[in-house]
Amino acid sequence: MSVKGKTVIITGASRGIGAAAARVFADAGAKVALLARSRDEIERLSDEIGENALPITCDVSEWRAMEDAVARTQEAFGVPDILVNNAGVIDPISELATSDPAAWAQAIDVNLTGVYHGMRAVMPGMIARGEGTILTVSSGAAHHALEGWSHYCASKAGAAMLTEAAHLEAAEKGLRIMGLSPGTVATDMQHRIKDSGINPVSALDWSDHIPPEWPARALLWMCGPDAEGWLGQEISLRDPQIRAKVGLA
Repeated sequence: MSVKGKTVIITGASRGIGAAAARVFADAGAKVALLARSRDEIERLSDEIGENALPITCDVSEWRAMEDAVARTQEAFGVPDILVNNAGVIDPISELATSDPAAWAQAIDVNLTGVYHGMRAVMPGMIARGEGTILTVSSGAAHHALEGWSHYCASKAGAAMLTEAAHLEAAEKGLRIMGLSPGTVATDMQHRIKDSGINPVSALDWSDHIPPEWPARALLWMCGPDAEGWLGQEISLRDPQIRAKVGLA
């Protein structure tokens, strides 16, 4: 599938994988709705991309905000063809026994409930049209527990199951739904992980992380026919064969 002229919603578009994905999809001819809480950053990115970008301030943990963002996207660009559920937080990194309950719950609201809100907002329109693609940015933490990351591991595991459930419910209705586990990526999140000094990920060197453009290009590839064999599954960018298929070094 070519994304030229398609409408793409990207959550967490202000930086990292989200911003890189916005550029990659726009370069491929798509119209991109940039959703994030950081208005200044998405406005700068929108200015960079041009008329095919729409910045929308949105907290994905709030249902009405997501519902409004999808409505605004549809008004500007038409019914969304692709949703990239990318928004996520790693803070607060803390052991369970000393964690802050409110902050822990907020991470779940962003990383898991935010994915649900995105799916819930776009699926009716996609189902009515009989086509659409939903991609969830996952993590190895969805499948392997890490010290200090109980909120992140639990929320990412939930989002992975949510993605599988959405596929079971909507595949026969024309929707393509799958996840991407990118590995460790050189984004601002890695600086906070490094500063925490907790678990082996914080000990990684910056050179161990892949650039955000790699998962961005993988997300674009996942919108095409070569990814059909992974529908309902999670693609790992750690897999050399996947990197070769995407065209990465």
